[in-house]
Amino acid sequence: MEKQIRETIAKYYPQDYIAEIKIIKNRVICEISGIAEDEQKSLQLKEELQKEFSAYKFSVVFVEEKRVNVGVQAIEKWQVKGVKKIIGVASGKGGVGKSTTAVNLALALANKGKNVALVDADIYGPSIPTMLGYEGSPLVSLDGETFTPFKEYGIQSVSIGSLIDRNTPLIWRGAKAGGAIEQLITQTAWDNVDIMVLDMPPGTGDILITLSQRIDFAGIVIVSTPQDIALIDAIKGVNMFKKTGTPILGIVENMSYFICPHCGKQSDIFGSHGAQKTAENMGETFLGAIPLEMAIRETSDNGTPIVASEPDSPHTKAYEDIAEKIIRKIG
Repeated sequence: MEKQIRETIAKYYPQDYIAEIKIIKNRVICEISGIAEDEQKSLQLKEELQKEFSAYKFSVVFVEEKRVNVGVQAIEKWQVKGVKKIIGVASGKGGVGKSTTAVNLALALANKGKNVALVDADIYGPSIPTMLGYEGSPLVSLDGETFTPFKEYGIQSVSIGSLIDRNTPLIWRGAKAGGAIEQLITQTAWDNVDIMVLDMPPGTGDILITLSQRIDFAGIVIVSTPQDIALIDAIKGVNMFKKTGTPILGIVENMSYFICPHCGKQSDIFGSHGAQKTAENMGETFLGAIPLEMAIRETSDNGTPIVASEPDSPHTKAYEDIAEKIIRKIG
């Protein structure tokens, strides 16, 4: 954060005018000295800081002649007990296989020896109960205070889909949806989780901003297909998370190619290597490619994800390779 603040202030004042930056708990104090009072320039600096660091609240006041004090108050993070690290799986748009990727990635991380939890935060289209085979089962509390997570295929899981009928649309504004997600994450009795995988809503709306502000993410995985129309939105997703200071773990290219089961010929239905090229151009990590494969769709629909039902398949290997890269990145 200190580097980002210095770079932003340097647009208005020379670096050697920055006297000191102090970080005390949730508060950052930056003193700029050696300049004449310039209220207009200070207001411009305040607006720029607000733009650059949308996850924080700013105030700019004159504390004495020739000195400006810039106070940065961080938004309080959610406390998630029993969980060591949280990663998000996101996409700039719907329909790119984000939830399928989240489920199989969670299972692949478990195959790598991690104790894994999966939270279905895609509040307007929860699909994790279907994919993990507990659709129709209610979410319960054994102690009357916290939810008891489902345990399927060796991972812990909760979903908003367990609290509502699958055919009932959620017509909630961002604040209410954010509150429901907070309850799912913070009021579930997680059991010694190494990595929580959060299946996030698609797009770059206010729920995504709330999650990136309130959750201390170890990083975000962006899912896209190779086609240009999807990559445009994937780029927006990457840039949105960067604006909130959320680290990007990398980009996954889903539905990357199709192998004909009859002739064995590869067809690039949605284009070729688009996500990989985008990652390279943005200076981000390309995590890997997942093919457009009927078995992945069928096993997801049947509640038997391919990483669990076909552990020796090349598709499972592809997910596990991505999981290995993520583990190395988050430590």
